[in-house]
Amino acid sequence: MNKTTSFEDLLVWQKGHQFVLEVYKMSKQFPKEEVYGLTSQFRRAAISITANIAEGYKRISDKEKLRFYNIAQVSLEECRYFLILSKDLEYVKSISKEKGLLEEVSKMLNAYCRSILKKS
Repeated sequence: MNKTTSFEDLLVWQKGHQFVLEVYKMSKQFPKEEVYGLTSQFRRAAISITANIAEGYKRISDKEKLRFYNIAQVSLEECRYFLILSKDLEYVKSISKEKGLLEEVSKMLNAYCRSILKKS
């Protein structure tokens, strides 16, 4: 297993960053009246996923790492809902690409947390 030197080396962060970029593209299509509503909330939650992975990366204790990764998981679930809402409000036609990325990040983050818990 290769040692990482930065959070940017983590595949889970890379996939999460791709998701953030997709959320920004997607939310550009939202109605202007959503700028302070769904657009802002969705972007904030998406950014929170990768920001918390980055912050947790440098934490020394496993307990602290898990706390930040859990916050990332919570933000991920919030984004899962925002995807559904965006589709149901007909702001976007399809969410399959974004949903697939989100699912991938979710599985990777869960596996990462399980591996930390196992070694603790």
